[in-house]
Amino acid sequence: MADPAISVIVPTYNRRDELRQTLETLTAQEFPAKEFEVIVADDGSSDDSAEVAASFDGPLRMKYVFQEDLGYRAGAARNAGARLAAAPILAFLDSGTLAGPGFAGGHLAAHSEPGRRAVVGYCFGYNVFRQEKWAPDSLGTASLADVVRLYRDEPLFRDLRHREWERAGFDPMKFAAPWFQFYSMNCSVRAAEFWTVGGFDEIFKTWGIEDVELGYRLYRNGLAITLSRDAWTVELPGDGQIRRRLYSLMRNAQIFLDKFREPFVELYAEALLSLKIKTLEDDSRMLARWTEQARELDVAAEIESAVRELPAGASVAVFGCGGSVPAALPPAALLDFDAALLARALLATPTADGRHSGHHAIGLRTELATGWADAVIVTSRLRGLWPRYGQRITAEAHRVGRRVLVTALQQCDSCSWLASRVNVLRRLRRRRGG
Repeated sequence: MADPAISVIVPTYNRRDELRQTLETLTAQEFPAKEFEVIVADDGSSDDSAEVAASFDGPLRMKYVFQEDLGYRAGAARNAGARLAAAPILAFLDSGTLAGPGFAGGHLAAHSEPGRRAVVGYCFGYNVFRQEKWAPDSLGTASLADVVRLYRDEPLFRDLRHREWERAGFDPMKFAAPWFQFYSMNCSVRAAEFWTVGGFDEIFKTWGIEDVELGYRLYRNGLAITLSRDAWTVELPGDGQIRRRLYSLMRNAQIFLDKFREPFVELYAEALLSLKIKTLEDDSRMLARWTEQARELDVAAEIESAVRELPAGASVAVFGCGGSVPAALPPAALLDFDAALLARALLATPTADGRHSGHHAIGLRTELATGWADAVIVTSRLRGLWPRYGQRITAEAHRVGRRVLVTALQQCDSCSWLASRVNVLRRLRRRRGG
């Protein structure tokens, strides 16, 4: 047989019934079965998932790969499936996700468009944070196409991402960070692009974020993130393990941030670690806008004024350093959300010992150690983010430094509460001799 046009990789673990339902939907594709292959990637199942996969060999061009059960390794299973793939395009479909009749053809059509891209497909019924189980009454008795036709406008049946996509005209590239919503239960990418960035990172050993992190690397490597509404799927009701999944997301968010220290990943990690996911896209747009608006905002004078309050030899961190810092600044960790300005600040003050270190960050969750600095200077370059994140930035500054100097507060009317808070903290520390 000729090589397949697309390889559909289905990871699974002890979900024989869900796996069977998923594979059944792949036998009903509008795209000819002989022109695509299905690879079941088994993460160590102890049930008869292997037999279920084998029973579809014939109706489908079936391959099966098994890895030892060493705990949750969905990323490794997907990579193992991808290594067996013979097609130039890889599509990922979870067991328990039912493929609409246009799934394979929809992903292929999306990749036939000009440009390099990674594709996410619309997934009806997908809402991993829904506590109660819900599914259309006719799911399992009517065809998937009929179910979608009847329930597509039911809010509980919409994809978790529907509201944000709708705001962007269903074009993820209108988002400030399109990779936020790259989910692996229904997605595709060219095999060459997948392996160029290294596939799924197998460091993630619990549920969640390994797909978003892959989307981040694909996007950073120049791929557009696009949506196919033709390659739709339907998610079977979840298991209701919301709390466990939230804890897993929080752990993996920290792993993601430790890998990629940059502002949008910092925002993403902050949203998950503080359980404020609903505002993530609005916050990312705010950061993108403020980065542009603050491009000419120079705070060297603010920093110089703050330095005069510090004893000689003090170690310093500057949150929002901008493109230049004064020569009087002692050895400092310089943070800014604008990578170009941060690089300029570091180049503008070269020293033989490279005394300033650079950190592309907002200041929400930094890699600086607790109590590392004698003082943290927080500049007015953060005022555009202050109404939303001022309290969090202040808390992080106090974690990092034994003293916090917040400059130019008068430039932010909404920051009066912070000024009073800082003054109270200063008085308390003076009383305690801190």
